[in-house]
Parts: sequence; C-alpha cells; structure tokens
Amino acid sequence: MPITIATTYVSIYNLIPHYLIKKRYGRFALYGFFTLVISAFLIIVSVFYGLIYLSNFQYGNMAPISRSLIFVTTAVYIIVIIVSAFKLLKLNLKHTQDAKKLETKILETQLKLKEQELNYLKMQIHPHFLFNTLNTMYGFALKKADETPEMILKLSNLLDYLLYQVDKPFVALQDEINHINDYIELEKMRFHDTLNIDFSAENILEDTQIAPMLLLPFIENSFKHGTLKNGILEINIKLYCEEKNVFFQIKNTHLKHDETNKGIGLVNIKKRLDLLYKNHYKLDINNTDNLFKINLKLETI
Repeated sequence: MPITIATTYVSIYNLIPHYLIKKRYGRFALYGFFTLVISAFLIIVSVFYGLIYLSNFQYGNMAPISRSLIFVTTAVYIIVIIVSAFKLLKLNLKHTQDAKKLETKILETQLKLKEQELNYLKMQIHPHFLFNTLNTMYGFALKKADETPEMILKLSNLLDYLLYQVDKPFVALQDEINHINDYIELEKMRFHDTLNIDFSAENILEDTQIAPMLLLPFIENSFKHGTLKNGILEINIKLYCEEKNVFFQIKNTHLKHDETNKGIGLVNIKKRLDLLYKNHYKLDINNTDNLFKINLKLETI
C-alpha cells in the first residue's frame, strides 16, 4: 500500500503535470523509468519482507495474494495507471474550460472592436449633408420661403433616424426606403431645377431587414460627387427584392477623370459591408465616361 500510494503520488503530482502536460517528453520518459525501477525494487523488497518476517521463511505460510510477485506488481501498476488516467482526464477538462474562456474573451474583444469601428464609420458618413441642408434652410429662412417648415420636418425625421435608429443592429427595409425618400426630397429643394432623379422600390417584403444607414450613403455619394451634364444632375435609383436577396442599383452623371467619387463615403460603406455582411454581399462599381454605376446584391441574414 505505501509503495502504491508513493508511486501514484509521484505520477499524478510530478511526472504528469510537470513533464507530460508541458510536452517535456524526454524527461518524462527518463524520470518515469527511474520511478518504475525504484517502485519495482521496493515491491520486491516488500514481498521478501513478508516472506522473511511474517512467514518465518515458509512460502506456504504466506498470504495467497502475496505469493505471486507478478500479481502484486501488476496490481500496483494497474492502480497507478487508473489514477493517472483520471488525473489526465481532469487536466484535459480544465484545459478545455480554460481554452473556452479564453476564446470567449477573444470573441468578446473582437466584437467590441467591430462595434467601435462601426460606430466610427457611422460618425463619418453625414456631416457634409447636414451642413449643406442647414445652409439651404438658412437661405430659405432668409427668403421666408414656404418650403422651410417642410424641410425642417423632413430633416427632423432624418436626424431621428441618424441619432437613434442607427444604433439598432437591423431595421426594416421599408424604414430605410422612407428615409431615403425624405433625403431625396431635401436634395430636391436644394438643387431646384438642376436635378433629375428617379427612385423606384419594387417587391419590398415587410419582413425584410437590413443594417441601418446601409443604402443611404450610396445615394448621398451620388449627390456629393455627381456632375451636372447640360446643367442637370441625373440620378437613377432602383431597389427590389428577390427571395432573400436585396438588389440595389444606382447611377449618376459623372466625369470619369473626377476620382473624388471614390472618396471616404464608398470606402466606409465597403468596410461596413465587410463587417456586417462578410461573404454575403456582392458590390460592383463601374466608372464609365459619363456615368458612375453601383450594383449591390445583399443576402439578408
């Protein structure tokens, strides 16, 4: 019993945690061999001790279980192996739990970083639009134009969407469309007769949801970087749904040599698409001599 306890103790508290778990296999084999030799020697001594002192050198007087050296040795090492196996299982379970906790912390950190990056991208989208709209409203107010109250109302709706709804992970596609219409109406007031815009939304399903402020930056980009042709800025926007896919197409008059159309707005929206719809979207941008075209296919998830 003392030999079994000692051998087991050395195995589970020294050999396994200090050498086997830490993948120091050479020392584990060496020290394991020493432990085996010493324990085997002590087993032999204990058997002869029982023969000499307890049986008066009479083999027949020995306890039946002690007569076989092989049986005694096997019994000792079976106990050592079983206890060591439980120790390995316990260490493996602890390692798995620690790995899961670490993985969870890593995922939480990555999620927080993505949320911070998304918030940073959202903050960069609309300041120039607000400045332009406020300047237009200021001009209308000076002229005491009848359009001023309507413009204030539409801007209020957009600000509510920008400040509060944008924090939601997803919004109804119809809500995005409603605010696109408000945005277009504000731009119509600002551009007056120099704007020709066509916006159509077809087959929009009530349960279709997308990330907030995902489509509006494309439209804002077309107003900001579009070029007047024959005194008119032409913008064509088409939005429709097929099964679980949302298709968005927009094109505006544009001079090819004007590379500003590829400014911060499109860079930010690409980053947002990668963060929110990675491997679930397709974005094509085509810059011809007179038109700037964008085609977006989005898999709603």
